[in-house]
Amino acid sequence: MRIFTCSGREAEAFLPALAQLRIQVFREFPYLYEGDLTYEQEYLKTYLSTPDSLLVIAQDEDKIVGVSTAIPLDHQEHNVQAPFLENAYPVEKVFYFGESVLLPAYRGQGIGVAFFQEREKFARQLQRFNWTVFCGVIRSEVHPLRPSNYFPLDEFWKKRGYFPTDMMAKMEWLDWSEPAPSSKSLRFWIKAL
Repeated sequence: MRIFTCSGREAEAFLPALAQLRIQVFREFPYLYEGDLTYEQEYLKTYLSTPDSLLVIAQDEDKIVGVSTAIPLDHQEHNVQAPFLENAYPVEKVFYFGESVLLPAYRGQGIGVAFFQEREKFARQLQRFNWTVFCGVIRSEVHPLRPSNYFPLDEFWKKRGYFPTDMMAKMEWLDWSEPAPSSKSLRFWIKAL
């Protein structure tokens, strides 16, 4: 297993693997995302055009098995920035963790911890951020598609030093169980650097 990082334009070679992983992993509960490769390729271009973006890649031999992303918050869309602007956080001081997608067979082996460590290390090296943040979708505890063995990652995130906020983002996507895209609420978690 190899874990390594790349930033800006050097991430280009890994974006197809990230797109496929996003589609595969986010199809699971709680995201239930019905992925679209065309959308993925457009969405991921932001990581190429932002010099201080980061991909943390987990590779098993020649197979990419996980990717985690991060980017300065001021390079994100308004719906992601808005909760911070409304709460007087200077967005240029916030480093945003996008997604962490890891194939099921590789979970529970410390890769998720490494994803957080590498992104935080990168943010500190840039020497201009006060906080790292990410958001997670909120689903009902009695959601009909919630697997019986599902457990939220809250405790894992708390062990990394993050705490939940009252700040929420709204994002729209198509659940594979829905006839049309719908709006979802995502809660922000934050850590001071």
